[in-house]
Amino acid sequence: MPPGLPLIKGFIPNSLIEWEGKISAVVFLAGCNLRCQYCHARALVLENSTLESIPFEAVCASIVESAGWLDGVVVSGGEPTISEGLEALLENLRRLGVSIKLDTNGTNPRVLERLLRRGLVDYVAMDIKAPLDERYDKIAGTEVNIEDIRRSIQLVTTGPHDYEFRTTVCPGLLSKADVVEIASSIRGSRRYVLQQFRPTNPLNRDLERVEPYAPEVLLEFANSARLYVQECFVRGFESPMRHRFGAGAQAFSIP
Repeated sequence: MPPGLPLIKGFIPNSLIEWEGKISAVVFLAGCNLRCQYCHARALVLENSTLESIPFEAVCASIVESAGWLDGVVVSGGEPTISEGLEALLENLRRLGVSIKLDTNGTNPRVLERLLRRGLVDYVAMDIKAPLDERYDKIAGTEVNIEDIRRSIQLVTTGPHDYEFRTTVCPGLLSKADVVEIASSIRGSRRYVLQQFRPTNPLNRDLERVEPYAPEVLLEFANSARLYVQECFVRGFESPMRHRFGAGAQAFSIP
């Protein structure tokens, strides 16, 4: 492994769901600075020392082998921006000639700004956990600097890269009014994604007994949120259909 790279604790050679409209490889880095109640990546967040590390050379070999049809690489977590060596990792991936998507919770705007300024990221998917007030800490499971979140929103929405914001919508934690408030805080953004809550192995075990919102309820949330953003998706239904709302458009389904 080249010196200074973060430990890779998970790798998917190809995925059709991690980057909208693209075939991507997915690299998972360990650790997170948040403890979101509904997070189901318990191993990456709390038990990553027990996970086997994957050699960067093996990741590179897989990407090179798939170069003819692979569209890009997603760097996810955990929270990638807390990993020392993230910048070096992205530099090495760039040398392979691939596009890069970064998943982030937006708590490290200084890291995000440097990566964007250097052109190391083509697409940013930023999670917004809650309305930008004291409710954020409750859902994130720890104290969050809301000004850092606001700064990251500003960074994500400027520059040549593409982006999306996304929110996991868990009953009892977020309501329709909360989703609309979040959408209002990112007014004018290109893309806002509502993600279905999954009660599988959440950090807060009490949430295992929570029934996710029905699809039609989340679609109603999205229909209200789309008044503030250019388009709104809902992800995570059992159905293979994807529902999309665009500003001024009626709801319709696409594969």
